Amino acid sequence: MGVKETFYISHGSPSLSIDDSIPARHFFKSWKEVFPQRPSPILIISGHWDTAVPTVNVVDLNDIIYDFYGFPKYPAPGAPVLAKRVKELLKASGLRQVDEDKKRGLDHGAWVPLMLMYPEADIPVCQLSVSSHRYGTYHYNLGKALAPLKDEGVLIIGSGSATHNLRAIAPRNTPPDPWALQFDSWLKNSLLDGRYEDVNHYEEKAPHARMAHPWPDHFFPLHVAMGAAGDNAKARVVHDSWDGSSFSYASFGFTSSSS
Repeated sequence: MGVKETFYISHGSPSLSIDDSIPARHFFKSWKEVFPQRPSPILIISGHWDTAVPTVNVVDLNDIIYDFYGFPKYPAPGAPVLAKRVKELLKASGLRQVDEDKKRGLDHGAWVPLMLMYPEADIPVCQLSVSSHRYGTYHYNLGKALAPLKDEGVLIIGSGSATHNLRAIAPRNTPPDPWALQFDSWLKNSLLDGRYEDVNHYEEKAPHARMAHPWPDHFFPLHVAMGAAGDNAKARVVHDSWDGSSFSYASFGFTSSSS
């Protein structure tokens, strides 16, 4: 069965996996209300895997990459057939080089949200990297090349953070900074109005773009999800909360116009 929607989720810190005081945790635990369909495999694009060229992990079983310790395990199966298909589609789009990594598992941009969304850990998962030295339109075109996967039952998820400035983080209940609110509001309005070209060129179009994303690794998964939804896709906000004054957990779904 085909999948009609792609998603961009804001995954936050690894403590999301254990800390019930984080509002977004409850969103991820109720994921099946947002997306009731069970996908066959999942392709997740995480801001925590940054490579010079697009790279997929080709493994039978996903190990967990821990950048913090004492957290739960998430032994999701790998999706090597999907990984090969991703590589095929990207090369067919004109990319000269798409690499395979046969050792890498899932980083916390992947396993933390997935362990709440699909706690059974029984859905195969493939991870695709971002290339932060590139730009928004490049990643949007990556997504466009991957759009056929939806018809093959693949759930495509970009995982990053709608705003991501580690130097500006404050205690949990601190109200959002004005710059973060302004960028977040611009992003929501741009997506809901279908102004995807503005989002592709957010560095010039968005208020406080450099403050919201000093480095673009956590934003580019959004562009992949947008592109994979297809032309004239319709956006919706699936979650909206804040943490630590500078982290927006805003998350979005994208449905193609033909759905």
